[in-house]
Amino acid sequence: MLSTREIKRQVFHLGFGLVIAVLFYYEILSPLALFLGIICGIIFSFLSKRIRVPILSSFLDQMEREEARKKFPGKGIIFYCMGVLLVMQLFEKDIALASIMILAFGDSISHLYGEKFGRIRNAISGDPRKLLEGTFAGTVAGALAAALFVPFPEAFLGSLAAMLLEVVKIDFNDLTLDDNLIVPLVAGTIMVLIRRYV
Repeated sequence: MLSTREIKRQVFHLGFGLVIAVLFYYEILSPLALFLGIICGIIFSFLSKRIRVPILSSFLDQMEREEARKKFPGKGIIFYCMGVLLVMQLFEKDIALASIMILAFGDSISHLYGEKFGRIRNAISGDPRKLLEGTFAGTVAGALAAALFVPFPEAFLGSLAAMLLEVVKIDFNDLTLDDNLIVPLVAGTIMVLIRRYV
């Protein structure tokens, strides 16, 4: 059962990505501005472990998962912005925008739909919360959103690859790679490969 906090997190996740995509599309948000935002976020994260930062701490109380709130406040949004910054720098603008849309829509819808309607556990995931129906819904949502910027076959295959990899837990020693990094990078890479070789 989805908690109110998790619903808020996923709605914010979707809305935040949509705002970033719009700002990037109209060239209001530059990679440099986003990089500076990430640096500020890391500083605020460090501070919020030690003191109550006005507004920010209240926001984290409402949105952040408990485990991240204690260990790495703001981890989700910081890695989200890092994933977005990487696709801005690595890919053509249309593919970068499509990748951001897959992160915003695909990742959020997969969690919301999977938790609400999911019954079948994903065979490739060790996480019981990752359900097949959520992966399917996320793939479709991400593909439709990404198709605003790239042809639908690219959008669908990029979204499918990203959603399949999103359910896999990728570990480096004791650290798990954040899916906010994985999803846009995988989506963008697949779309680039399709465009070049198919």
